[in-house]
Amino acid sequence: MNIANKLTIMRVALIPFFVFFLVNGDWWGGAFKWIAVVIFCIACATDWFDGKLARKMGLVSTFGKFADPLADKILVSSALIVLTELSLIQSWIVIIIVSREFIISGFRLVAAERGKVIAANMWGKAKTFETMIMLIFVMMQLPGRTCYIIGQILIYLALALTVISLITYITANWDIMKED
Repeated sequence: MNIANKLTIMRVALIPFFVFFLVNGDWWGGAFKWIAVVIFCIACATDWFDGKLARKMGLVSTFGKFADPLADKILVSSALIVLTELSLIQSWIVIIIVSREFIISGFRLVAAERGKVIAANMWGKAKTFETMIMLIFVMMQLPGRTCYIIGQILIYLALALTVISLITYITANWDIMKED
């Protein structure tokens, strides 16, 4: 197993710890919330590093192609679900973001079955980056009206990028859904 794949596995292994600390964020004088933020940031960093290492060192593997996007989806979905439980993000927004992930995964599965690869495009990468930034900001629960407004802007920006990236993936790859 190469280093890029080990980083992906590490990201998945961090998710239960991240969820535990985020769900119990008020414990220990609120310190658990900050531990959750740090774990999430480390997990996000492994996403960036594993991809960079895989491309730079020629470590791209079948396992990595499958596990890396899956790890990202589990990490982001976990954060969104917990933040919904904590009433920090509205459930309808989470449903749209998570649904997009299922739809794109379905498109990629059909494409793979037909021998095609649907690579991440600019909108998908922007969506992923902005969603992770938004999640970090919302998790911090910074006090004050300005921080609340910034958080809401980041949430709706993530939502907009989610919808835009979904539309661009579907329109660019619609031919995959046509019957043979």
